Amino acid sequence: MGLLRSGINEVIATTSFNAAPMGIHYREGKAGMVLFTGSHTAQNIERDGWVVANFVYDPVLYVKTAFEDLPHDAFLEEVVGGKKMHRLAGTDAWAAFTATIERKTSNTMMVRLVPETEVIEEVALHPVNRGFNSIIDATVHATRYRENRNPELRKLIEYHAGIVKKCGGKKELAALEMLMKYIE
Repeated sequence: MGLLRSGINEVIATTSFNAAPMGIHYREGKAGMVLFTGSHTAQNIERDGWVVANFVYDPVLYVKTAFEDLPHDAFLEEVVGGKKMHRLAGTDAWAAFTATIERKTSNTMMVRLVPETEVIEEVALHPVNRGFNSIIDATVHATRYRENRNPELRKLIEYHAGIVKKCGGKKELAALEMLMKYIE
């Protein structure tokens, strides 16, 4: 795999007309994901056996896909290995995977990913931006905060909001404004 790097790669995962920010664990040449069993992504992977990792540098899209569904015209259909898959339009790159459930508990599902294809749509340099990175972290905390209203998660969201305000550009600030509306 050329697109994934060792560690957890933050992508927007797509299944059948579904998109959600997701971390793909990549270590020693093996890729996998841990999903919450009640999510649309988990249900679609269990039913269809595939997922597409979309490599996107758009903080608004990460926040939006964490909390709401995208319209069907946000997706493009690709045939990979004889299967119809959906990816996001406008991605920098995407990688399609066969997804196999390795283990399932009452709350989580561990999925092994086997690469089918990778496509680089656009080559663009994205310098490290602490505001963008903090939007990703704040979004992860916000999805959990909406479920349980844990004050410690709220503190983490506020911490990352401060970094976004200090280091982010217009898109990161717009993403932060959107995120705060979702958790109020």
